[in-house]
Amino acid sequence: MQKRTLINWLGLTGVVALLSYAAAVLFSPLAYPDYNWAAQAVSDLSAENAPSKQLWQQLAALFDVCSVLCVMAVCVFVSGKLNKPLRLGIYLFAAMQWVTAVGYAMFPLSGNENVMTFQDIMHIVVTAAVVLLSIASLVLIAIGGFKRGTLRSLAVWALISLGMMMFGAIGTNALPAELFGLAERFSVFAAVIFNAVLGVYLFIGFRTKEDNA
Repeated sequence: MQKRTLINWLGLTGVVALLSYAAAVLFSPLAYPDYNWAAQAVSDLSAENAPSKQLWQQLAALFDVCSVLCVMAVCVFVSGKLNKPLRLGIYLFAAMQWVTAVGYAMFPLSGNENVMTFQDIMHIVVTAAVVLLSIASLVLIAIGGFKRGTLRSLAVWALISLGMMMFGAIGTNALPAELFGLAERFSVFAAVIFNAVLGVYLFIGFRTKEDNA
């Protein structure tokens, strides 16, 4: 059995990020009495005027830092390894995590329902960049995973995450407004879950059962 180094153990920060984000999504509504999770976006919980903003910040305190730490550790580990589509996909996924961490911190929703502020416009721009980077990265990881053969399971995870994003994007437009938040959660959790998956693969050194066959 291959001995795990510090960089392998850093993969577990992806799981910590997922748990931190899930806790924020699940428990922040306790501080937002009128929040309707099925109809409202997750970002409403951290909006400037949201009563749940402080609780969100506390529960999600580990999310951004652990997400970036995990994916950067993955980038370092795969440098010079795997095939080109896989590496490029992982690098684009890392770029998406940076855009998420920095962009949403700089431009949270204003919470103003009557006026579209510059801050809200930039929030939408950040979201568009996150979506495009996510799709491009997951497609490349899927291609690279199937191409190598021994990382087919990672390719399957990438396709599952991509499917969640697509369902969320379609659902927010096709489903009734009362279910907007439900559909949106498929999109927002897709990247968070896949980051945790990358962390687990880093923890095991990107080795699979097929490698040992």
